[in-house]
Amino acid sequence: MTYTTDGACRDSDMHTGFSVRVFQCGRVRVSPNLPFGGDHCGIVKGSGVFVPPSKRLWLPVCAFLITTPKGRVLVDTGWHRDMSPDGVYDRRAQITSLGSWALYKVNQGEVAAGQTIDEQLAAEGLRPSDLDYVVVSHLDCDHANGLKLVADAKRIMIARDEMDGANEPGLVNRIRFCSKWWSGLGNIDLYDWNDDQGPCRRSFDLFGDNSVQLVNIPGHTRGQVAVKITNPSGKYVLLFADGGYATRSWRDMITSGISLDKSEQRRSLAWIREQSMSLDCIASMACHDPDNTPRVIEF
Repeated sequence: MTYTTDGACRDSDMHTGFSVRVFQCGRVRVSPNLPFGGDHCGIVKGSGVFVPPSKRLWLPVCAFLITTPKGRVLVDTGWHRDMSPDGVYDRRAQITSLGSWALYKVNQGEVAAGQTIDEQLAAEGLRPSDLDYVVVSHLDCDHANGLKLVADAKRIMIARDEMDGANEPGLVNRIRFCSKWWSGLGNIDLYDWNDDQGPCRRSFDLFGDNSVQLVNIPGHTRGQVAVKITNPSGKYVLLFADGGYATRSWRDMITSGISLDKSEQRRSLAWIREQSMSLDCIASMACHDPDNTPRVIEF
């Protein structure tokens, strides 16, 4: 069974050994302006530091397990267990895990018992060491906070542009990116672009056969990547991280409230829209789309 971009199902004549499993690894509470602020929303409004909890949105935090004939690839990691040590909302634990009170004011998280990525892999009979790659779409907390839960993966892939951007000086970067989430991991591969797909013609062909492409979609961060998984018949699934926060982001061209560069963000979103509307696109998913549900897409 395969899924269209609007969630409908279409029959598949054959399964080629490609699948994407959607995990929900907790949830995050943000200001509505963070995901859907639009072109004229600045960082202060987008961050929602003055927005009370009653006015915020709870969104899912997803990770994706890609299986191909050449290996297993995990995209993003969700929250670490230390965000919710007892499986419930824990303000003090979150501030410690996130590294600052300021980042906690932007986004609060919760990960129930059994929902961390290592717990969910174990439920599928998998260990982190069974992962050939962990791909980090970008280094924001709800994507990289759980990296040490999969420390035994063979390789952890982070775009060099993303790491360089996260390490640039400035107060916002010091709050937004916390190096303790990945410090001490010896299997990080800071990769440079080796192919030319995407809105900026910068991508990384993971297996060298065009089956899994890490496509640079800058704007939200410098080195953020979408992951495009293509089977031998040319059908593909697109995981576009925070290039948009939901299907309506690309349908209506709604940029998010927090961005490094609005013009680049809009160009990346236009590429996501083009890719998502293709007849070859089986599914197109953001990390935080409220319509995301745990499921397996085979194609």
